[in-house]
Amino acid sequence: MAKKKTWKEMSPSGKAGIILVAIAQVSLLVAAQRDISKRPAAMINGPKAAWRAASFINFIGPVGYFTFGRKKPGAAGSHPESRGAQRL
Repeated sequence: MAKKKTWKEMSPSGKAGIILVAIAQVSLLVAAQRDISKRPAAMINGPKAAWRAASFINFIGPVGYFTFGRKKPGAAGSHPESRGAQRL
């Protein structure tokens, strides 16, 4: 089994790659958390707390939330106009 390299032993391009992946992960996490906070519960599939917790799973959580957790804008029952509110 190969010995794992420490940070000091890594090449500059290897360090840059890890930093870029970390930035992407944190960006997805922040975007998912902000969207969950601002989106009404009626526009989310399932409980907000469950999606908030799931979004902390690396890449899979935020991508899963953006793919499956948000209701589509035109989905039946998800828009205020489709719940009986009349537009003037």
